[in-house]
Amino acid sequence: MTREEILAFFERRLELWRRHDAAALAADHAEDSLVQSPTQALQRGREAIESVYKLWFTAFPDYQFLQEEVLIDDQRAAVIARIVGTHEGEFFGMAPTKRRFECRVVFVYTLKNGEIVHERRILDFTGVLLQIGVLKARPV
Repeated sequence: MTREEILAFFERRLELWRRHDAAALAADHAEDSLVQSPTQALQRGREAIESVYKLWFTAFPDYQFLQEEVLIDDQRAAVIARIVGTHEGEFFGMAPTKRRFECRVVFVYTLKNGEIVHERRILDFTGVLLQIGVLKARPV
């Protein structure tokens, strides 16, 4: 993919994020794609990857992926963004707290033949859990 094609690819994905279209987001991954995430360790294949998207969209119905920058190096890209949402649904067995979170993220992608073959999600998952009230910080 050219630099312009990669930018267009991630611009198109923004609309899928807005629509919470887990199936379409997963379809951008190669059939045997890998996703590494602090929330669900390692997921392989579109079906498993789709379940990751669905988990977030179900737990946080107002989930927003706010893309800030796309850095490209050949067939690799790093997307810098913020994610925000309100805990309205079950999240890893945790009952909704109705609390909002905001977290900066970096998703690092390897692309091949117009598909994502590897994605590494970097985010402060502990910070998300603290913000939604699932974890409590100890006073200093």
